[in-house]
Amino acid sequence: MQQCTVLFQPDNIRLEVDKGTDLLTAARQAGIEMKASCGGKGSCGKCRVKVVKGSVDYQDQPTQDGWVAACQTLVLDDPVVEIPASSRLNGHQVLLAGAPALPASFPLKPLCRTVRLEVVPPSLTDPGNDLDRLCLAFARATGLQLAGLELEQIRSLPDLLRRNNWRLDLTYGIVGDSARLIGLEVPAGDAAPGSWGIAVDVGTTTVAVYLVDLASGTVAGQAGTHNKQAQFGDDVISRIIYADEQENGLADLQQAVLDTMNGLIQDLISRQGIQSREIKAVTVAANTTMTHLIFGIQPRYIRLEPYVPAVSSFPVLIAGELGLTVHPQALVYAFPAVASYVGGDIVAGSLINGMTESEALTLFLDIGTNGEMALGNQDWIVTCACSAGPAFEGAGITDGMRAMPGAIEGISIDPATYEVTCFAIDGAKPVGICGSGLINALSAMRQTGIIDRAGKIQDLATPRLRRSDGGMEYVLVWAGETAGGRDIVITEADVKNLLRAKGAVYAGLRSLLKAVDLELDSIERICIAGGFGNCLNVAAAVEIGLLPDVAPEKYHFLGNTSVKGAYTALVSSGAVVAAEDLARRMTYLELSLGNGFMEEFMAALFLPHTDLTLFPSIDK
Repeated sequence: MQQCTVLFQPDNIRLEVDKGTDLLTAARQAGIEMKASCGGKGSCGKCRVKVVKGSVDYQDQPTQDGWVAACQTLVLDDPVVEIPASSRLNGHQVLLAGAPALPASFPLKPLCRTVRLEVVPPSLTDPGNDLDRLCLAFARATGLQLAGLELEQIRSLPDLLRRNNWRLDLTYGIVGDSARLIGLEVPAGDAAPGSWGIAVDVGTTTVAVYLVDLASGTVAGQAGTHNKQAQFGDDVISRIIYADEQENGLADLQQAVLDTMNGLIQDLISRQGIQSREIKAVTVAANTTMTHLIFGIQPRYIRLEPYVPAVSSFPVLIAGELGLTVHPQALVYAFPAVASYVGGDIVAGSLINGMTESEALTLFLDIGTNGEMALGNQDWIVTCACSAGPAFEGAGITDGMRAMPGAIEGISIDPATYEVTCFAIDGAKPVGICGSGLINALSAMRQTGIIDRAGKIQDLATPRLRRSDGGMEYVLVWAGETAGGRDIVITEADVKNLLRAKGAVYAGLRSLLKAVDLELDSIERICIAGGFGNCLNVAAAVEIGLLPDVAPEKYHFLGNTSVKGAYTALVSSGAVVAAEDLARRMTYLELSLGNGFMEEFMAALFLPHTDLTLFPSIDK
């Protein structure tokens, strides 16, 4: 195969690729992470690049001022390619809350512990083997049975015992009613060595990590970044397709998420001044697809009827099997899933949001590419998931983007002049608009009459309203005021996408209530999880019909409940048992059965809804 040299600017990275390689793949090989919401199918337009010099095959795609989609542009010669900041994956805003409080129902009993053992040495009258002696000493000290020894640990045991006068510090992890050996160490000083743990929330968009001192339960550090899998697609469906259809696709996705986790772990331990071998337990909360991909399990059937995952309760693994840069024998526990689209992140959130210990009827919402929700109390919990799509993550929206510096998150519109005031994250020049900004924009456009209840843009006397090749659009920010030098707009097609996304979430809620024969006013608490929920303007979300029109004091924003649940399991082994039991008790409602969800969805495709009696506080 003929080789070509590609030079990426402004990185000044040069590499050789096979002739005919698309520029998105070439960028990945160069270590440059680019946006690819559609997974490289050529439909999203997020991987825009400019070919400055050299020969490429544009494959009949239209060019706009020299900009083309990298995934549809093939290398023919030795091109020089410019990748703008707007096409790159970096600088994501990740919700990192303060140190969580351990729920009273889960006392401090770390998943990983260290005990100092005095092993009885053998004699001619008591010639039992070394391993049995170690296990007996351990059982006497802890009341637990020791299991899961690796061959290398057994090989090193005889010399280790005799060199240290039959005294050892043994670090073990709790797995059900037994214990798994993690490490044997030479005693140093009077106190047993400390152990550290990692709690991880692996989201489709972002990954958040806590570094925890297991002896005290103290969170010593936090870090977060974007999930490197995003270069293969924005949502779980596009990643499942990539894993299924691409050669080495599953391995690519697994490595991407492990690289993300390892990078955050290394950042935290370097800041704390500890060694990777001191991390002896890892807990992971993630949706069902993400957990499959972390463990390298093919998720193909999650997206195919009848939508069944390969596994719901995941085995406790050791870190060396996965390639995590911690102690090779460290335990890795992943929260169980309920169904294909209600995963361990919802179980983790439900474990710590109070709904399992209260009689109050609670609605728990996690709004992302999937609108996942749980309804219930201490006696019962029903769950469902609706495919909201990635619109609230900025995908499928003309100038949509994730929450990072330059993303518009706040909007106000003058009702007389239709002039816009925008607020971007970090006060940066606007680059695009993120989910919370899109909700605010939709609300403001409805209030000022720019769009009608069906989402159609009206013909009003302002230069901000104009007709383009794709239909009517409204200019939020003029090109001269943006970081990219292009107008930032919201189009009629964007509005329709947002209506479908918000309609799916509200229809899921209504379907859940109907399934248990309850009315909206019976809900006493509405708990909203996640970074998106933390930035949500409730009034604007009610205005567009995304959230129910109930008393504001019923809403509670809990932040990242997924990582808080992972933290709880890390420092209290009882939480692991409770999580497994909770997942088995949660009932899953499949919304694709029957016509109920579709009827609710069609009714919700208006602002705020077809039935205005559901939104009494909205000015008709």
